[in-house]
Amino acid sequence: GRPGDLLIAISTSGNSRNVLQAVAHAKANGIATIGLLGRDGGQLAREVDHALVIPSERTARIQEMHILILHIWCEMLDAAGQ
Repeated sequence: GRPGDLLIAISTSGNSRNVLQAVAHAKANGIATIGLLGRDGGQLAREVDHALVIPSERTARIQEMHILILHIWCEMLDAAGQ
């Protein structure tokens, strides 16, 4: 990636090591970050530029909401002609 890009970091726990590494790399390269997170947001909630946290302990519920949010964002981008 490069500056001006956006990384969407997705983690049910908010503590996924590989996602944390991706966010650190993105930030070091001037890439904006958004976290789709679950539970209390974990460490990622403190690392990303913007965190959207699903406050649930149920993995299935968190993932359902992440899917819904991603579909909405795709619809918005499509409608905007992106």
